[in-house]
Amino acid sequence: MNTGSSFNKYIYEAINKNWDSDALTDYQGQTLQFHDVARKIEKIHILFRHSGIEAGDKIAICGRNSAHWAVTFLATLTYGAVAVPILHEFNNEQIYNIVNHSEARLLFVGDFVAKDIDASHMEQLLGIVHLPDFSLIMSRSDELTYARENLNMLFCSKYPYAYNKEDWQAETYHEDSPEELALINYTSGTTGFSKGVMLPYRALWGNLDFCLRRLGDKVKSGTSLLEILPMAHMYGLSIEFIFGFCNGCHLFFLNRLPSPSLIAKAYTEIRPSLVIAVPLIVEKIIRKKVFPLLNTPRMRLLLAMPVVQKKVRERICQQVYEAFGGRAYEVIVGGAPLSKEVEQFLMSIGFPLSVGYGTTECAPLISYSDWHDFAAGSCGRSLDNMEVRIVSNDPQNVAGEIVARGTNVMLGYYKNEEATREVIDKDGWYHTGDLGTMDSQGNIYIRGRIKNMLLGANGQNVYPEEIEDRLNSMPMVSESIVVQRDGLLVALVYPDQDETSGLGRDELEAVMEQNRQNLNEQMPAFSRISRIETCKEEFQKTPKKSIKRYLYK
Repeated sequence: MNTGSSFNKYIYEAINKNWDSDALTDYQGQTLQFHDVARKIEKIHILFRHSGIEAGDKIAICGRNSAHWAVTFLATLTYGAVAVPILHEFNNEQIYNIVNHSEARLLFVGDFVAKDIDASHMEQLLGIVHLPDFSLIMSRSDELTYARENLNMLFCSKYPYAYNKEDWQAETYHEDSPEELALINYTSGTTGFSKGVMLPYRALWGNLDFCLRRLGDKVKSGTSLLEILPMAHMYGLSIEFIFGFCNGCHLFFLNRLPSPSLIAKAYTEIRPSLVIAVPLIVEKIIRKKVFPLLNTPRMRLLLAMPVVQKKVRERICQQVYEAFGGRAYEVIVGGAPLSKEVEQFLMSIGFPLSVGYGTTECAPLISYSDWHDFAAGSCGRSLDNMEVRIVSNDPQNVAGEIVARGTNVMLGYYKNEEATREVIDKDGWYHTGDLGTMDSQGNIYIRGRIKNMLLGANGQNVYPEEIEDRLNSMPMVSESIVVQRDGLLVALVYPDQDETSGLGRDELEAVMEQNRQNLNEQMPAFSRISRIETCKEEFQKTPKKSIKRYLYK
């Protein structure tokens, strides 16, 4: 296993190399240059030292993406403490549970979380720090209170003249070792109660090193990146933030609710050099802005004419490209399956699309291919520092569990050896719980989740994701899940609110019945839907926008 070099050294070198360049910007707010980041990191280190925080102590961070969230994370790792990122979308009980289970010593919170948090439910905390200004919301330590109230004085006494590059270069960031615990990432997943994924420094290094080697020369230092995905989720933390920062990019944070209109506006203004997205973002842009244009009589006529078809597709590709800012080397989709309809369309027009695959337990990357090499329907090939195989007698044709081992694999689940043994076998293979196949070139194709697989009446394996993918492309369907009731397959559908506006109940049911019939014509007998039930509200989702299936069984 390639364990690499020091992870924190990459942070040091990024600051050193880009000292006077823009680093972190809250969208339509303040900008921190790399030297500002260095100064704020040092102030947090002083706060830690004078409060009695030691290397290995847990520091929880809960808030929307922001420059100060990023600074706190960097300060935690470079001090040698263990970061515990918490999704701000978790409810109070989940936050308390994670803080207590991780034994966090400090909790940094953003505005959204700060207004409701109750310190009495987290008795082991020394204090709660407000992310926007690093003020103290609560302190149970005289040392912490003194350190925060006198932080500027403590900083100035250490650096009486100024804090320049020479002063900073004398700083010593924590020298990490490969197997040392760097962070604990709690994820609710789609199966209920969350587990604390223990990620060592080698896993962070493995993802970063791969991204720098594969994308570093294509995503130039100084260019802009837009941070949309939550940094408390490993996809957004590793691939958007850590890679972008260590590559010397200028990161913009959407530190408010990322609505589709806000995302579209931000893409146009910031023009990121790389787009990291979940399928939901890409699919909404394509379904709402592009597909309606393609269905006009004039466009259908042009696309049917061989003489002009190529030029029309090039124009369409350019328009889609501009919707993502018009400057991205590629759009990498991950976190959940991308609709086959959308993927096939994007590839048919030559759009720079790639789909990756990973899990929190691998921090997160397992597979990826550059868009030039991307095979349709796949999620790329295994990373250089990872091995991937399919547990099947015929991996090319018969789906089996995807297992992986290598640099990126977690240490295990925090305080849960039993759960760790269930997913990491004696040979070090991490069992993903995902079903897939692999072609002769090593491209991996996801077929579904083992836990989601349904058993047909005659013992056939039914993969609900395959049915849902087709159903989601049908009229007036926004999203769906397929469940089994009394041996029959039932589709739960949340209708597209724009398309169904003004429709009566009977009309909507007639459309869904026609969808059911059309869907069943495309499916084998054992995968056919008995009925469709419409839902009044969107399905509840995980942070990576996967539906929480266990709620609907």
